[in-house]
Amino acid sequence: QVQLVESGGGLVQAGGSLRLSCAASGRTFTAGWFRQAPGKEREFVAAIRWSGGRTYYADPVKGRFTCSGDNAKNTVYLQMNNLQPEDTAVYYCAGRVGSGIFNYWVNPNEYDYWGQGTQVTVSS
Repeated sequence: QVQLVESGGGLVQAGGSLRLSCAASGRTFTAGWFRQAPGKEREFVAAIRWSGGRTYYADPVKGRFTCSGDNAKNTVYLQMNNLQPEDTAVYYCAGRVGSGIFNYWVNPNEYDYWGQGTQVTVSS
């Protein structure tokens, strides 16, 4: 069992930045970030494969968000710049133990463990 604990959410004005952290109690193959706004489905934001460090991003956040990991700390980060009101959501980190196929990182059902979520609110 891997426990994931997110931190770093908060309230920020449009154009501002936040950095989310997700500390894991164990190693996973892939770490992902998802978000869920009220009344909407959970959607993929970004992911990183620990082996090799390759990252993946959803189109709405490309160029604004950066996903990175610290192997020594078993911690993954999501640096969010130029935040916009449409980025307002609860952000969750997730961990997948094994490898996968066909862009598995975008599918929340492909992940084994989830954090409790952290609220990000962007005011206009």
